Amino acid sequence: MRKMGIDYGSKKTGLALTDESGTMAFPHSVISTNSDLLKNIISLIEKEQVGEVVIGYSLDRDGSPNKIHTAVEGLMLDLTLAIGLPIHLQPEQYTTQAAIRLQGKTAMTDAAAAALILDSYITSNKK
Repeated sequence: MRKMGIDYGSKKTGLALTDESGTMAFPHSVISTNSDLLKNIISLIEKEQVGEVVIGYSLDRDGSPNKIHTAVEGLMLDLTLAIGLPIHLQPEQYTTQAAIRLQGKTAMTDAAAAALILDSYITSNKK
């Protein structure tokens, strides 16, 4: 089953997809975080026949929810109501910095961060 990873940001949101078996994560695209965000994510979920979604969540260094985390919870609720697929939260601390270290800062940095979030989820849930 194909999975989607989401690295939500206040201006840009990175998206990643797995292969059809759901075992390897790849950066897909970076889209604007605007009023069309939900519609664009749902469109990609339908087009790619995604069966599971993983969203990175961010906490402050002391472990308390921050502004982005609150927005992620809203996105998670909106997606749940719209598509009814399993949606999981995965820690995303420093994934953008890790993506920059791996490939340099590019237009696809946020998508690479989404792939790291998705890969982390896959790795932590291997059976």
